[in-house]
Amino acid sequence: MAMASSGNVLQEKQFQCTICMQVFTDPVTTPCGHNFCLACIQSVWESSDVCQCPACNKSFSSRPEISINTAFKELADTFRNIIVSSSASPLLAAKPGEVVCDVCAAMSQQVKAKKSCLGCLTSYCDAHLEPHQRVATLKVHKLIDPVKNLQERMCKKHDRLLEMFCRDEQKCVCQFCTETEHKGHRAVKIEQESGERKVQMKETEADFKQMILERGCKIEEIKNCLKLSTISAEKELKENDRLCTSLVRSVQERQAEVNSEVREKQKAAERRAEELTDELQQEIDELQRRRAELETLGSTDDHLHLLQRFSALTSPPPSKEWTEIGVYPELCVGTTRKALSKLDDTLKKELDSLKRNEMKKMQKYAVDVVLDPDSAHPNIVLSPDGKQVGRGELLHIVPDNPQRFDPVICVVGKSGFLSGRIYFQVAVESKTFWDVGMVKESVNRKGMITSKPENGYWTVRLRNGNEYRALDSPSVLIPLKEKPRTLGIFADYEEGTVSFFNVDTGSHIYTFTGCLFSERIFPFFSPGVCDDGKNTAPLIITAVNH
Repeated sequence: MAMASSGNVLQEKQFQCTICMQVFTDPVTTPCGHNFCLACIQSVWESSDVCQCPACNKSFSSRPEISINTAFKELADTFRNIIVSSSASPLLAAKPGEVVCDVCAAMSQQVKAKKSCLGCLTSYCDAHLEPHQRVATLKVHKLIDPVKNLQERMCKKHDRLLEMFCRDEQKCVCQFCTETEHKGHRAVKIEQESGERKVQMKETEADFKQMILERGCKIEEIKNCLKLSTISAEKELKENDRLCTSLVRSVQERQAEVNSEVREKQKAAERRAEELTDELQQEIDELQRRRAELETLGSTDDHLHLLQRFSALTSPPPSKEWTEIGVYPELCVGTTRKALSKLDDTLKKELDSLKRNEMKKMQKYAVDVVLDPDSAHPNIVLSPDGKQVGRGELLHIVPDNPQRFDPVICVVGKSGFLSGRIYFQVAVESKTFWDVGMVKESVNRKGMITSKPENGYWTVRLRNGNEYRALDSPSVLIPLKEKPRTLGIFADYEEGTVSFFNVDTGSHIYTFTGCLFSERIFPFFSPGVCDDGKNTAPLIITAVNH
């Protein structure tokens, strides 16, 4: 900072700190009479094991108590303002949010800081940073990009710079902390820990990038699945419309045929009735004529004429056996019954066809279910291929896994499902007890089980060989005309339904609706009790024939 006159040069040196070579900021005076900036002298004393004056090297047995010389501070601030106002160097004004030079800020100037010093705990602009590039005691200070709140980088307990990192307690500490309460802990320089963390951050960043990519792909997969599901649903709707239209058309056509036959029968009956009525009327006319003649002859004295006409008039005229002739309404009723019987046969065939088509649609979503031995109760026996589950006579010695059911004798499939439609089949023909359905992954597997939707179970069971019940809330008794040999289970994750069918007849047994699937769901099987030897056959997961 050059001045125009030697007097001014002399005055500038009087107000210049010999450490930072700048006009005093918060000047203090040492016991030996020398003046320094408060931050500068504190930085020198904290960076050295010996407390001495930087100007005369006088040593002090303990750090002197120093305070700001307020009168000298006013003179230094006044002189600084004079220098700033006369300076030809332009000041780089700080923008909102940027770190300002602390020295300039003390002069009410908002100048952008270039660096922050961790030794001085001060931020400097270009002009005030110059001593750190020239003065030996300041060159060793750690300079970083400008940051705010430098006081937060000081240990609140020891008032020293946080320059170490304790790995045991995962926190930044000062050097004095590592020698006291953190003594014996794994402590490293914060630069070393930061470097290692940066490597971890890069690895984590790469992991996040991969996770983002995977989730983006999953989104596309879900969109494609939804698109395919929409196409499939539209096809199913069209097929259902076609089948229903065909069914209605069959009914209408058969109805027209029946009506036509009934009308023809009625017309034939009307013609027959008219013919018979005409014949009967002719006979009535003839009988009335004879009756009149007989009445006339009965009052005549012409005995000869009476005898001549007697035989002809008293014998009945030719006639049919009318008691066996008639027009019977049951002829039409019989026709209708026969037609309805044919219609029933047609409807049954159409409905059977509809059931078969619906079963085929569900079977398109068949999954390969393999039983999970880690979930099987110790008393359960699984086939080597994981397709059959039966009850053994003795408990097997198996690891007590958290996912293993105990004491309820059951098992779930290895694979769970988070979306889509699921179909599988179970042969139950030779059994008198069983439970089959779907369960949530998080169901309680230890202790007694209450199978109902609130607990994550959607199952149907058989008891005593003929009592079928859906374990809904409340449970529902299912009257079945035919005992299913193979049970079909169909779950729609998005629709929230689990349905059960008789595969052999294609008939519907029961459907759970409004199922809240919020996690993976698994096929569930329980082979039941022995039932005095009547229930020894296993449950068998059968292949689906499309």
